Amino acid sequence: MAIMKVIEILANSDKSWEDATKKAIKNASKSVKNIRSAFVQSQSVVVNNDEVAEFRVNLKVTFEVV
Repeated sequence: MAIMKVIEILANSDKSWEDATKKAIKNASKSVKNIRSAFVQSQSVVVNNDEVAEFRVNLKVTFEVV
């Protein structure tokens, strides 16, 4: 029986939500091992001068505890 744990991670990118998600997983994997899945809980943007300046994601990351 596998034991799973869920943590919440916030990340941002000036390119896209997809890029923010990839950055979150890449950085989390430096200290969290056995990542199995990620759920994008929410997405938002920062707007400056009527332009999207930053994409933000809030992820729930699931990993196996060994």
